[in-house]
Amino acid sequence: MGEKSNQKRRFILETAREVFAEKGYRTVTMKDIVDACKISRGGLYLHFESTEEIFREILKLDEETEDASLDGKLDENSSPSDILAVFLKEQKKEILKKKSSLMAATYEFYFENKSDRKNNTLRKQFLTGVKVLENLIAAGMEAGEFYAEDPTATARNMMYVLEGLKIASQTVGVTEKAVDEEIMYLMSGLLVEE
Repeated sequence: MGEKSNQKRRFILETAREVFAEKGYRTVTMKDIVDACKISRGGLYLHFESTEEIFREILKLDEETEDASLDGKLDENSSPSDILAVFLKEQKKEILKKKSSLMAATYEFYFENKSDRKNNTLRKQFLTGVKVLENLIAAGMEAGEFYAEDPTATARNMMYVLEGLKIASQTVGVTEKAVDEEIMYLMSGLLVEE
């Protein structure tokens, strides 16, 4: 593909992302994306065959962006508790994000595509979060900052709480105060008291 074609494809994905964020996954049609992009139907089909293909590409781009999100927020001298604080701050931002959030659309997508377990972005994010937390907890225990009987189980439970908060934010609503309280509760179970 040429540069102009890549730019057009990127424009379609960015515009479609906003459509999915606004309408969810199930209700978006190719016509919605055509209208939002102000391009012809043929112009859209030149790049993508379906809303599913477009959504998968958006998820892939978001995954790449998330991988780079912690870069630059930490330095090499950061302690495990510093890194955990940054990780939880990023999680909090995601939980409280209202505008341009694909969270509801992503849940709809995976409820509809249950057979896609191997490429499930939500599952990958969850497992990556568990691994990051597990490594942080182990490093914090080694540094004398944290205590946990079972770092893996602790990490998994922390991710269940964070995932639950994400769902609650999209369904019943959750306040910043409530998120802060849950994060403090998670931290209080880990920190070694001096």
